[in-house]
Amino acid sequence: MTRDVATVSPDDTVGDVARRIATSEEHSGFPVTEGRHVEGFVSASDLLVCDDHEPIFRVMSDALLVAHPEMAVQDAGRVILRSGIQKLPVVDDAGHLVGIISNADVIRSQIERATPGKVDKLTRTLETIHGIDATEERREVALSDLVPTQGTVYADELEGRIYELERGLAEPLVVIDNGGAQPDDQATVDEFADESVARERDLLLADGHHRATAAARLGIEEMDAYVIVLDEPVELGMAQTAKEEGLAEIDDIEVVDYAHHPLVETTERLQNDGGDESD
Repeated sequence: MTRDVATVSPDDTVGDVARRIATSEEHSGFPVTEGRHVEGFVSASDLLVCDDHEPIFRVMSDALLVAHPEMAVQDAGRVILRSGIQKLPVVDDAGHLVGIISNADVIRSQIERATPGKVDKLTRTLETIHGIDATEERREVALSDLVPTQGTVYADELEGRIYELERGLAEPLVVIDNGGAQPDDQATVDEFADESVARERDLLLADGHHRATAAARLGIEEMDAYVIVLDEPVELGMAQTAKEEGLAEIDDIEVVDYAHHPLVETTERLQNDGGDESD
């Protein structure tokens, strides 16, 4: 859910709220709150046949559908789907507004999910292919230390990742630490010190290129990540791909703004093909 929720007061006028909706790119309605307590919801349609001077409490809907903070996102999605609403306020047991979830938020929660199961599957795959042991950690990683393994991201999808980051909804990155085991004697420490610059570049970004690019655009320096730590350095295909494509840092990723995501492009092509056949 989005925790920073724009609201209106019951004593605001229809004219004031109508102007807020008209000048907003995001809002077609607002929860109505007295302090933190939720009193109702007012949408653009509620304002259409009302005089500008009317107070909001006279035109708002007070039979309000809400979600509880502990409700599963799938259940919130069902409420949104079955009721036909676009946004569902999240209200605690005291009736206080703690957030809001939209139909777009529900959709985003189900795509590009960096789940522990997904990370564990990648870990087991790396162990099997390369005959090594690997462990999993959850930690903050600096974007400046990451080597991307994908050369392009799509502008339309990048906008969605920026939206998520601004609202604290982004999934963690998935990173492979290919630095190998830590040194256990002074000679090895000295050897590792000589290769410290190279070791900083052993963090391979396996999943989350749109999120990392979005974070870089927003000036975010560190991100939450699932990190798969290999017990010894191995030659990874994704590292070779990065080298061949000249990828060394997040800024090397090209943002493709002249094309849609391939799935969208394919859909448009099918529609065009279908039109040609009908002609």
